[in-house]
Amino acid sequence: MEMAPIVLFAYNRPWHTEQTLQSLAKNVLASETELIVYVDGPKQDASAEQLANVEKVRELVKRQTWCKELTIHIAESNQGLANSIIRGVTETLKKHDRLIVLEDDMILSPYFLQYMNEALEKYADCEDVVSIHGYCVPINYSSPIFFLRGADCWGWATWKRGWKLFNPDAQFLMKELNEKKLLYDFDFNGGYQYTKMLQYQIEGKVDSWAIRWYASAYIQNKLTLYPSKSLVRNIGGDGSGTHVNDKHLSSGYLNNFKTPLPDIPIKESKEARLLIGQHYFKGLGVKHKLKKILKWGY
Repeated sequence: MEMAPIVLFAYNRPWHTEQTLQSLAKNVLASETELIVYVDGPKQDASAEQLANVEKVRELVKRQTWCKELTIHIAESNQGLANSIIRGVTETLKKHDRLIVLEDDMILSPYFLQYMNEALEKYADCEDVVSIHGYCVPINYSSPIFFLRGADCWGWATWKRGWKLFNPDAQFLMKELNEKKLLYDFDFNGGYQYTKMLQYQIEGKVDSWAIRWYASAYIQNKLTLYPSKSLVRNIGGDGSGTHVNDKHLSSGYLNNFKTPLPDIPIKESKEARLLIGQHYFKGLGVKHKLKKILKWGY
């Protein structure tokens, strides 16, 4: 089985980055995996504390010895999360056929890498499948895995062929969603205001790679594989991050057991879509959701 490199994006949160790296080091297949880290640079108006934290992150990633190979890209000035991820994923896929993408605020199951690599191998030649995802909201689903239309952003993987579908033009993506009459479905039947996020991207209120990745895959009717029990827990909801600032999404169950990959129909699961839509509806009010969008930039 071909091992996908891990591409980790970090910035100025040494504690969070350390938690992510420690959970990675405990993974099955960790010692067989290449780690590529992009560390963003400080902003022009960075405080002394922020500058020190950026330096701490740089030193932390240099000390990683658990991986098969370590490559570090250090930006001298601040690129922003969206630019960093788009550039880093694009650069890595010029050299590799597939990759696993993480940010610096994710605790991983010890079986995260095994699930991602096995799924990448299983669906490598399936054009309908654009990516693999490690996080799932808490739902009681009947199978260990399922497909949803679109793409996602909390512990994910794709192939070179999948990333070729990424379109950074938010205005074009919104036009396509409108013309294909997909806006309501795109929003999980009104359960989550993804179109509002895309509109904010157009207006320059946020700078989000994730909403454009989701929309790019969605309008082309591509699928992402999810585990029904999450293999990722986000710890960025403590106010430390640039984007995530919501404890409701940051907490959650982490599956510390292997996720099987049975053969399932390669189509969106109506059951899973319904359960996730219900989770969105009951989770937070509409006004709170809009506040989250402005905070995150996702």
